[in-house]
Amino acid sequence: MKHYKIAVLAGDGIGPEITREALKVLKLIEERNDVSFELMPAAFGACAYFETGDAFPQATIDICDQADAILKGPIGLSHEESKKIPIDKQPERGALLPMRRRYNTYANFRPVSLPKALAHFSPLKAEIIGEGIDLVIVRELVGGLYFGQKESGVNEQGLRYVRETLEYDELQIRRIMHQAFKLASKRRKLLHNIHKSNVLKSSVLWNEVMEEVAVEYPDVTVVNMLVDSAATALCLNPTQFDVMVMENMFGDILSDQGGGILGSLGLMPSACIGDDKAYYEPSHGSAPDIAGKNIANPYSMIGSVAMMLENSFNMPEEAKNVWAAMQAVFSDGYSTADLSKPGSGVIMISTEQFGDKVVEKLGKMPKVS
Repeated sequence: MKHYKIAVLAGDGIGPEITREALKVLKLIEERNDVSFELMPAAFGACAYFETGDAFPQATIDICDQADAILKGPIGLSHEESKKIPIDKQPERGALLPMRRRYNTYANFRPVSLPKALAHFSPLKAEIIGEGIDLVIVRELVGGLYFGQKESGVNEQGLRYVRETLEYDELQIRRIMHQAFKLASKRRKLLHNIHKSNVLKSSVLWNEVMEEVAVEYPDVTVVNMLVDSAATALCLNPTQFDVMVMENMFGDILSDQGGGILGSLGLMPSACIGDDKAYYEPSHGSAPDIAGKNIANPYSMIGSVAMMLENSFNMPEEAKNVWAAMQAVFSDGYSTADLSKPGSGVIMISTEQFGDKVVEKLGKMPKVS
């Protein structure tokens, strides 16, 4: 029997609620397969700061270091609550960025998937969605503006200022390009390279390295597109895309726009992968305004489990089953209050009920041999 250790970081806000549903799915995966999961819970984010004075405490680091994979819930607080934490210790700066840096999880994969049967979730017209949206945003995750040198102060004129550096080297660009090209090779052999080379020199280098890497993947067609044009195209014609690759900040913004065209960031799981470690998380925030109300949809957290099964534990067939189980619950007409409004023609269920229905659907699927 294969045995894996999973660090479980439930996070803040709705994190513990949706994490509980994801763990139900993992338990069933154990029962259906010759595998066992050792779950190692740990505090991470604002909850960890209030407990320990550190958003990524040493005890959590030790657990994550031991883990074969990390399942991470959303972190963060409301704007007002965040003010209770020193700026450099707030969850994103004090926990998330240090985790990415520690495990060098440079490749972020965010699927933007909406089958035709679920098109009612999207704000886009049916003729734009067509037969469905199915694309993956590949985002470089440990470079660029977010990780560059930061400086703030008062200048000689007595004016407050801030200076942040956008920096990439060719190794950082090359390795994310290889990830994107490999994924494109397995899909429709189409790769959109998103950049801003008409303004940013970082994008000039980005494109130069992309062209060098492209020679190794002659079967993949590359389409170069400015990031602002890509933002428009995602709304007007999202089905033209299959795999999109971009630098850190562009990926942060466009992947959230991807959630918008689906109808909710609650429909977007993600995988953050390095050469030695990976963590899996929903793309959405901690939604403190609905925390504890049992109305948050766990789709993105369960989807992150599916991505973990495929990428960290080599269980692609069970991963497909998890996706199918979740979509089947939606297809049966069920939804949660955070995704649908009363009177929208769906049957409203709770976070817990949605998780139970996913487990029920998965349990009826043939076991993977």
